[in-house]
Amino acid sequence: MNELRLRAVRDPDAPPVEKESEPEVKADGETASDSENRAEAAPLVTSADDTPEVLNRALSNLSSRWKNWWVRGILTLAMIAFFFIIIYLGPMVLMMIVMCVQIKCFQEIITIGYNVYHSYELPWFRTLSWYFLLCVNYFFYGETVTDYFFTLVQREEPLRILSKYHRFISFTLYLIGFCMFVLSLVKKHYRLQFYMFGWTHVTLLIVVTQSHLVIHNLFEGMIWFIVPISCVICNDIMAYMFGFFFGRTPLIKKIVRMYPFQIHSIALSTFASLIGPFGGFFASGFKRAFKIKDFANTIPGHGGIMDRFDCQYLMATFVNVYIASFIRGPNPSKLIQQFMTLRPEQQLHIFSTLKSHLIDKGMLTDATED
Repeated sequence: MNELRLRAVRDPDAPPVEKESEPEVKADGETASDSENRAEAAPLVTSADDTPEVLNRALSNLSSRWKNWWVRGILTLAMIAFFFIIIYLGPMVLMMIVMCVQIKCFQEIITIGYNVYHSYELPWFRTLSWYFLLCVNYFFYGETVTDYFFTLVQREEPLRILSKYHRFISFTLYLIGFCMFVLSLVKKHYRLQFYMFGWTHVTLLIVVTQSHLVIHNLFEGMIWFIVPISCVICNDIMAYMFGFFFGRTPLIKKIVRMYPFQIHSIALSTFASLIGPFGGFFASGFKRAFKIKDFANTIPGHGGIMDRFDCQYLMATFVNVYIASFIRGPNPSKLIQQFMTLRPEQQLHIFSTLKSHLIDKGMLTDATED
């Protein structure tokens, strides 16, 4: 449009030029391309050199390629050492670490959205994002506590009441956030506000839901936490090392004989090596869409926490589905716990039904019945 206007000013005798069609203006005063144009114009997050000064001095004589190799290597060993330490500290510490990782990943993704659209000064965006994170965590962790610590919950009256009405309370909390979002809508920013509403909920789905599955896997046994994470770690390390040293050199696969749990490890390692990387590809596509190298600069040479856990979340979902499909069976203790919460007449009805069923199958005799 500006070029056409300049031509008209420079050459008054020039023939009239057909005018470009104006973009459609929506009822809220925002054109169809406003969101995209302003998003592109907004300053994007750039990845700065966050390498510690002591490493910069020690590796100053190396090329950037080998410098990156050593920085990544040193930080990788440090993270592996930290991984062993938290495993040694036990399940409760692991749950706290998973919660911290979840919060940091959520913050990194939400910050990207805020940086892209910050020029709009959308009201309550970050406040509502964190509020929804709190609501979803309350729901998931409440479900977990009720499921795995049922006996403890029933002993305390306040916990018993919270457990009984947990889903209603969770839904009420979400409705409060939903109403706050509707009240925060501002004319001319409707579309962007719904963009960010969807951004927040997709982030909750990707990060919070899958990190909750990590907790579920942990309750099934430490082995279901350690092995899947180790598979992804080893796959990432080997992929980087072979890519660094061998490039496109073809490799030969060997398959060895496995036993008991190692049979399950075949499925876990296969998923970690073939499907797990697609979590990383998804994250890479997301970062390219917003022209950023890393989600954050939390770990020198590695980027943000989300950069390290993009494959782990996908792996955790697979492990949870795998356990539910092939490992976990009916849990008698949970059935008994539920049975004990029933009214006396309901318990007698179940007892009579079960007794008749066992007699019909020949597992109880008449003498036993008497």
